Amino acid sequence: MSIINSALKRRDFITTSLIGTLGLGLPLLFNSAPAQALGGVPSPASGVAPGDPRIREFRIRVPDSALADLRQRLAATRWPDRETVPDTSQGVQLARLQAISSYWATSYDWRKIEKRLNDLPQFVTQIDGLDIHFIHVRSRNPNALPIIITHGWPGSILEMVKAIGPLTDPVAHGGQAEDAFHVVIPSIPGYGFSAKPRELGWGPDRVARAWDVLMKRLGYTRYVSQGGDHGSVISDALARQKPTGLLGIHVNMPPTIPAEYVKAINAGDPPPADLPESERVAFETLSRFFTRNAAYGALMVTRPQTIGYGLCDSPVSLAAFMYEKIAEWTDSGGEPERVLTRDEILDDISLYWLTDTGASASRFYWENNNNNFSAAAQKTTEITIPVAVTVFPGEIYRAPKTWTQRAYPTLHYFNEVDKGGHFAAWEQPELFAAEMRAAFRPLRQA
Repeated sequence: MSIINSALKRRDFITTSLIGTLGLGLPLLFNSAPAQALGGVPSPASGVAPGDPRIREFRIRVPDSALADLRQRLAATRWPDRETVPDTSQGVQLARLQAISSYWATSYDWRKIEKRLNDLPQFVTQIDGLDIHFIHVRSRNPNALPIIITHGWPGSILEMVKAIGPLTDPVAHGGQAEDAFHVVIPSIPGYGFSAKPRELGWGPDRVARAWDVLMKRLGYTRYVSQGGDHGSVISDALARQKPTGLLGIHVNMPPTIPAEYVKAINAGDPPPADLPESERVAFETLSRFFTRNAAYGALMVTRPQTIGYGLCDSPVSLAAFMYEKIAEWTDSGGEPERVLTRDEILDDISLYWLTDTGASASRFYWENNNNNFSAAAQKTTEITIPVAVTVFPGEIYRAPKTWTQRAYPTLHYFNEVDKGGHFAAWEQPELFAAEMRAAFRPLRQA
């Protein structure tokens, strides 16, 4: 299946054939066929037979016309009137979004992040009928531990790019050589440069199975999995499946709400009077989230196609939808530019725009349709392999250790750090990498 929707004229990604191992040291299968055009849009999947397991090199080249179209759409935006409150309680404020959009249209340069991604080893390979895009960077340490890291929404593979160096080369970042990782960063189907599912069923369990196929196809017989947001759900699913070679998982958005509190939290009820402080704070934080800040999820869970029309047609609509959550979920006091540059934020939003994945990414919520914070809904007690959890203070909620221990009977590592939010690797890549080293160190000799 094509990785690119051939009906969309604003994308033009060129894939060239893999001509060497790029120092990967693995038995890769090579694609010798050049990309062909479908409907005028070059596609890396063109000429690839169904079930073809080869790994093909991938490069990005967005046409100038797509970038010009983006700028034209930004300039033609019909703006609403301003909010009637002095804060963000009604959503992203008009003045802020206008400033971001003006910068996006006049000063932002997509080619910088395009080059940065193209400087990394990127590939696509067909799994279960879909082309899966991934970054694969091997450490110079041949004994490094393979790790697959999964993004979420409104994030992408760009969340993880700054953490690649600290993970693959720990010595250069204050760590020890024996803590090195070989890093695999895939795009969830329907996100970024992975293909869009054309059938039902691509939920967390199916993605998790695909990730195991990917790691085995890369030659890894032992590996670990990490994730936040959707990545946490997918890592939990992978752990429940317990494929041969999966040593353990780490999540930074763990589903720990005890079953007896789920209904009350969803309803916005006050916490029980006898809750310990950490549990009371978690209860109240989640209650506010579900009653005041979760409408985005309700839209995507119930009507991803309807919301998709705006996300795919208006770059300002897409930016507002994504920026609101980036602002709320970073450890930034609602000012995400304190921890991420404006360019980094627009890199992520532009990736969604240029790949036209506003609707397809939303459908993953429809497929999941579950309470991602409920231990019972995520069946965490069925996990029998080691689990590690890091709590970042700017996360949607701070998982109490007591809840986490109940949720994960095989919890072997729990740590609360002093900075970072929902996008841990993006906001604090050095700290994120340090947590991966500590969390997985005991599993390296398993």
